[in-house]
Amino acid sequence: QATWVNRVVVVVKLIVILLFIFGACKYVDRSNYTPFVPPREGNSFGVKGVFKGTQRVFFAYIGFDAVSTAAQEAKDPQKDLPWGICASLAICTVLYIAVSTVLCGIASYKDLGVASPLTHALEFHDNTRWLRILIELGAICGLTSVILIMLLAQPRIFFAMARDGLFPRIFGRLHHRFKTPYVPTIVSGVVCAVLAGVLPVDILGDMTSVGTLLAFFLVNIGVIIMRYIHPEAQRGFTVPGGPFLIPIPGAAIALVILVLSDGPTIYRLFIWLAIGLLVYAVYGFRYSRVGNPEKWSEEDIAYFQDAGMLESDSEYPEKQTLESVRSKHTVTSVVEMPEPRHFDVSSGGPNSYSHTGVYELDSPYPVYHK
Repeated sequence: QATWVNRVVVVVKLIVILLFIFGACKYVDRSNYTPFVPPREGNSFGVKGVFKGTQRVFFAYIGFDAVSTAAQEAKDPQKDLPWGICASLAICTVLYIAVSTVLCGIASYKDLGVASPLTHALEFHDNTRWLRILIELGAICGLTSVILIMLLAQPRIFFAMARDGLFPRIFGRLHHRFKTPYVPTIVSGVVCAVLAGVLPVDILGDMTSVGTLLAFFLVNIGVIIMRYIHPEAQRGFTVPGGPFLIPIPGAAIALVILVLSDGPTIYRLFIWLAIGLLVYAVYGFRYSRVGNPEKWSEEDIAYFQDAGMLESDSEYPEKQTLESVRSKHTVTSVVEMPEPRHFDVSSGGPNSYSHTGVYELDSPYPVYHK
């Protein structure tokens, strides 16, 4: 149901955006593009104003990384997710540039510092009432789809964290009927509703933007680190150009925009970051599934109603045999298990920290992997 609602809403807002671009382009006055970068006035305009404006609207890009949170529900995530993220990013960037070009052409930049610049700019031109109504409708649809996707993405982040032991395990439980992470969905919805009701929208927008920038910065740095400390890790998608060509410019741009943010925004970011580190220090560090495998019993895994960290078929295309595992790992002990037959590849028993994995004979993937 949510998928169909989102499809309809996205189609409506795309139609409205295209109507604005092609319906308002006839009112463009090229003199409005001069100066292309207005001279600085205090903290507005100029080169610094461009970067501050970038920071303000960066929350619009939070939806692209949200696609990755649905990886567990995709049919072919190794193929579908990169294409989905890159294609939607390219399409939306073109639409953003087109809308901004037309908007700055139909009205002076000095008249656009209002809550609804698109409809305000059209008020300077005759016979645009119908277009202004459609734009208001498209704005409502746009906000609705963003809220829907964010409330779909954030609970799945908590869901994944809980199954990795970084969050209380109740957040990793699926609803028995709908098969969705209902606890984090309820918690996320309530928290978002409360914050939206008591905090100014500009503060919420700034916090969302700098949080996204920090996440993008850390992901870019993480790509570089992972290439060196875990070069053998199975990767469904590898960033092209090596570990530096894209991650370094990406991290640098995110850092520059972060540095140019307002002081209060930076302070709030560090407060939120401190809260996250406190949660990790108090809970996540102790119960991490990777760092503390000995604390994860069969009952813990059964609570999540799965067999552990399952890998996809595309990552392990060959059927596992003892010989194939020997070719990839140092096998120091082999333990035969009851039907269905498994063998345990380890260097100290199934509960040791150095445990490599449990493979099912003639199966294309490990039952779980530590």
